[in-house]
Amino acid sequence: MLKAVVIGATGATGSELVKQLLQSDSFEKVTVFVRRDYSLIHPKLEVHRVDFDQQELWTDLVVGDIAFSAMGTTLKAAGGKEQQWKIDHDYQLNFAKAAKNQGVPSFVLVSAIGANANSSIFYSRMKGALEQAVLHLNFKKLLIFQPGLLIRPHTDRTAEKTFEGIIRFFNSIGLARKYRPIAVSDLAKKMIEKSLSSDDAVQVITTKELFS
Repeated sequence: MLKAVVIGATGATGSELVKQLLQSDSFEKVTVFVRRDYSLIHPKLEVHRVDFDQQELWTDLVVGDIAFSAMGTTLKAAGGKEQQWKIDHDYQLNFAKAAKNQGVPSFVLVSAIGANANSSIFYSRMKGALEQAVLHLNFKKLLIFQPGLLIRPHTDRTAEKTFEGIIRFFNSIGLARKYRPIAVSDLAKKMIEKSLSSDDAVQVITTKELFS
């Protein structure tokens, strides 16, 4: 039986991931680190409400067999590029470093399609920089997921809904396959499946591989 540790548990992907981890017979305990109140209650669930800027107060609690990092925000919600970088890059990297220091052998990171540390696009550069930094920590097993558009239940992001419709149209005529939308429930399922595989290596899972 395994122990999972998770950040990003209040987001669309993270909340679905936690739900599925709790339902899985492979995991006996799921520990989440959150910035605000977390209403979910389950006998296998342990919740730590933390200030991610005060990492010295929580890093020793990052103990388990598999660490899942699904934290993320939008530029609008963050209030600017500097704050988004802190949340999407710094907080997740600090979590990864804590997991490594505490001997967690496997790390699962939700990145994004187009992640590239040398990109001129801020979001892609941020995601690429995080991938490279986590890669250099040399986990025994590292899974980096690069999904395209995420289908979130009950989303109020108009732009996402519009883009999803456009991408689905292009997909229907055989175009833009690498941007194929994926439901967060399906992404979470793949994350767990891959994390339980016997392979000890670095794997980058693209949209194509998510649907294969």
